[in-house]
This record gives sequence, structure tokens and C-alpha cells, in this order.
Amino acid sequence: MKTKATFYHAGCPVCISAEKSVADSLDPERFEVEVVHLGESKNRLSEAELAGVNSVPALVIGQQAFHINHGADLSALKS
Repeated sequence: MKTKATFYHAGCPVCISAEKSVADSLDPERFEVEVVHLGESKNRLSEAELAGVNSVPALVIGQQAFHINHGADLSALKS
């Protein structure tokens, strides 16, 4: 059974770079990866917050959030 991994980002250069470096490098045999652009899918902001995401880019694997660099706080995406 594959582990769910969700990569949240806002579309900024830092986020796109992190997506290419991190999310795209996960083993597809082990992980089911979903990429969520929170700038375009604001309805998923509360989901990201509940998963422990404080800023983007962030990768949530299972129930653990990993913050990668710092592109934007989630609060900045709410406006």
C-alpha cells in the first residue's frame, strides 16, 4: 500500500524549485503524491492547516508536515 504524500505550494519560484527537487523525487512505488497549488485551490487551505502546514512549500507525508525553505505563510494566501 502506498503512503499518501501531499505537496502544498503557492506557485512562487521557491515553491516550484522545491516541487522539482522534493515532490518529483519521491519513489512512485512507495508514495502516492498529490501536488496542491494553494493559490489556485484556496478551498484546501484549511486542509493544509489541519495537516500542520504553517508555510509553503511543505510536504505532508502520512500525518507529518515537513516545511521546506519559506516561500509564504498560509495567512498570506488567505487574502
